[in-house]
Amino acid sequence: MIKIIIGKKGSGKTKKLVEMVNAAANESLGDVVCIEKGDTLTFSVTHKARLVDADAYGISGYDEYYGMLSGIKAGNNDVTHIFGDATLRIGSRDYEQLASFFARIKALEDVEFIFTISADKEELPEKIFGLAEIV
Repeated sequence: MIKIIIGKKGSGKTKKLVEMVNAAANESLGDVVCIEKGDTLTFSVTHKARLVDADAYGISGYDEYYGMLSGIKAGNNDVTHIFGDATLRIGSRDYEQLASFFARIKALEDVEFIFTISADKEELPEKIFGLAEIV
């Protein structure tokens, strides 16, 4: 399942994501992972969640981002939630590539994915909403 938090810069997406990460880490019987660009969430995300800086691994573009996500799942079958902040900054602002990325992720089973998207709903192609639910 893929969920997205949509809004322009400064609309509170990251704050909502952090709340969701912390809640999932407290409630999940498995492992929770949060991927960010940079290390801005270090003091906001509970130590119960695994915080990963995409920049530390040179992740850029949706193919590399997918590889990272599938590698996390392949390496740890106990992962129940994967959160991604700054999705368009890690991938790109190419919404067609974003839709393809979501289609590939949908094939990864037993994980709930939640991503922040810095855009208005009207900017995104309709096919994204067939792949992801807005929260």
